[in-house]
Amino acid sequence: MSERAASTPVPPFFSVVVPTCERPAQLAACLRALARADYPRERFEVIVVDDGGATPLACVLGQFRETFELKLFEQGNAGPAAARNFGAAQARGEFLAFTDDDCEPDAGWLRALALRLAKSPRGIVGGRTLNALPENLCAETSQRIIEVVYAHFNADPDDARFFASNNFAVSAARFREVGGFDDTFRTSEDREICARWRARGGKLTYAPEAVIRHAHPLTPRTLWRQHFGYGRGAQRFHRAAGGGARFKPDLIFYLKLFSSGAARARRAAQLPRAAKLTLLLVWSQLANAAGFLYEGFQSRGEDRGGTPRLRGK
Repeated sequence: MSERAASTPVPPFFSVVVPTCERPAQLAACLRALARADYPRERFEVIVVDDGGATPLACVLGQFRETFELKLFEQGNAGPAAARNFGAAQARGEFLAFTDDDCEPDAGWLRALALRLAKSPRGIVGGRTLNALPENLCAETSQRIIEVVYAHFNADPDDARFFASNNFAVSAARFREVGGFDDTFRTSEDREICARWRARGGKLTYAPEAVIRHAHPLTPRTLWRQHFGYGRGAQRFHRAAGGGARFKPDLIFYLKLFSSGAARARRAAQLPRAAKLTLLLVWSQLANAAGFLYEGFQSRGEDRGGTPRLRGK
């Protein structure tokens, strides 16, 4: 062995955890992207957790089993947080990297995460998410929101405050020490673990070079449903973290939100698109507020021991 080869550090071993439910085509695209990874094949495994889906996945996974180490686990439908925890419990990697079945990591994704984790091995490293469907205005609306969230909460990359759970990596041992995701959250589980991590003195580092592309087609109806769910998760997060403190919306964040996407479209001389994006941003935030209020009503009914008049589906 040459002196140069002997001195080359061995890349860390990653367990890539991918929860999935009834999206076999998107899962196949995700796995194809991971197959293109610029990372040693013997230094990562992919763990797919089927969260109660009815579609058999053997054919989807079969085409990739010779490309990298691939494992499939199944559980009853319990939500993505529980699926990620289940996958993490089976992982043998030094580090966990989380993404979703409708996401396609760039070839350099794992390498970028590894370089950042080498400097902060006990922290969470979060990457950047891009919209893979720019012509879908509802998907673009969702992208605009996440961009503003990251710009607002992660202005200092070395003291970040929030990462979406479709693109972050963490020490497996440390993840288990803190108890993983809170699987009572169906949404906002990423917000909860980031806040809990920071409360325990943990560090979050933003790595915009660790890129995934999110291919989630949306309609106004599914955009509403998505953000209604986010609103419910935000209410649960606020109640868990803030106790009886009075909720105060971050007005600066909302000012940035409503000025960002439309402004970009206007600069590109796309006034009709700007108007549509603005309306969709309003629509999404009305859905968020509705979900927040709905969950608050449900929670108060449960606290009183009574039966709420509204029923969740």
